[in-house]
Amino acid sequence: MSENEEKEQPFAGTPDGRPEATDRGEAEERMNANRGGSKAKSEAWEWTKAFLIALALVVIIRHFLFETYIVDGPSMQPNFDSGERLIVNKILYDFRDPKRGEVIVFHATEEKDFIKRIIALPGETIKVDKDEVYINGQLLDEPYIREEVEKKKKEEKTYNDLSMPEMTVPEGTVFVMGDNRSDSTDSRMIGPIPYDQIVGRADIVLWPPKRIQFVH
Repeated sequence: MSENEEKEQPFAGTPDGRPEATDRGEAEERMNANRGGSKAKSEAWEWTKAFLIALALVVIIRHFLFETYIVDGPSMQPNFDSGERLIVNKILYDFRDPKRGEVIVFHATEEKDFIKRIIALPGETIKVDKDEVYINGQLLDEPYIREEVEKKKKEEKTYNDLSMPEMTVPEGTVFVMGDNRSDSTDSRMIGPIPYDQIVGRADIVLWPPKRIQFVH
């Protein structure tokens, strides 16, 4: 080899002739791009799962646990006004029987639901004598209409114009009346309500905002 002939030096790079550092950088970019795509797909799937879970909860709550009900008519005044929205607990009576004083929604017909208050329970006798209600011969205290009854007494009038002779409430049913006693279609006309027609107990007044409260 002549002195003028340059000695070949080993090339510190890649087999295709590109510098090693450049090849490593491109590889890292491809890896980062793959990671970014996987992360985006993962986040999209997490959002999808959250949406599906939320949707399932809405369906379960709406159809099995709670339901909203719109008061229609004056039969529950002064405690509930027409147009108010209530949250109805649909599962409560799967665990216990209805109690006196509870406000319930029930299927009055195939097309229409009513909202009324439970006054008498299975096996009890009930008699309605104007503003006085007797359960098993004992006068029933009704704080939810007391103020209205007292107002009418001062005017020398009766709050309730629809009396009813004594009857016994059959087993598996409840006797219900509207709080607006003189303007209510209830068990005095349509008879006691079977348990299997009860939708649930009204728990909360949801609308309008100024009326939001638990039902008593």
